[in-house]
Amino acid sequence: MNCLDTLKLIAKKNGGIINNKEAEKYGISRAILSKLCIDDKLQRITRGQYILSDDMQDELLSISMRSKLFVFSHETALFLHGISDRTPFEHTITAPSGKVPSKAIQEECKIYYIKPELFELGKTKLKTPAGNLVPCYDLERTVCDCIRSRNKLGTETFLMALKLYAASPKKDLNKLNSYAKQLRVANVLRQYLEVLL
Repeated sequence: MNCLDTLKLIAKKNGGIINNKEAEKYGISRAILSKLCIDDKLQRITRGQYILSDDMQDELLSISMRSKLFVFSHETALFLHGISDRTPFEHTITAPSGKVPSKAIQEECKIYYIKPELFELGKTKLKTPAGNLVPCYDLERTVCDCIRSRNKLGTETFLMALKLYAASPKKDLNKLNSYAKQLRVANVLRQYLEVLL
């Protein structure tokens, strides 16, 4: 099997992304990866990550593979849940306080920080538009995050998220109330939901 066939297998296993560390396990050096980029067989998407030249990049998967220290949240979570029809201009992540994502992630994403004990609350996995699973907060946590950050999100995005959540058949008001208490937004949530429900 030649190296390109091996890279195709790696890409297939990893949602289209070839990580240089994984390629090295199969005896494919960084020099070979660079040569394949020059020959237009591969395309470098960021440091240490490549895709086959004829593949489309799954940006969310690419970002999520760079670190386990964050979860997609806020506008990006709304998009992944189908609550927002707009692809965010800048992806939004949440990281535990005291953990700083890499410079590349900082340049690509808007970052919110949360106490480490609340970081895992509502964490799940959702499919990207390309069909790959990425870490994301569930719908109720996302609504609470939007309430916590309503001044930064913008009124239109915030109110649209609440209206669509209130109309969603998937909503779990008991879970929402539990999260709102833990994230200290229960009073604000009640004010908005009294109007919407």
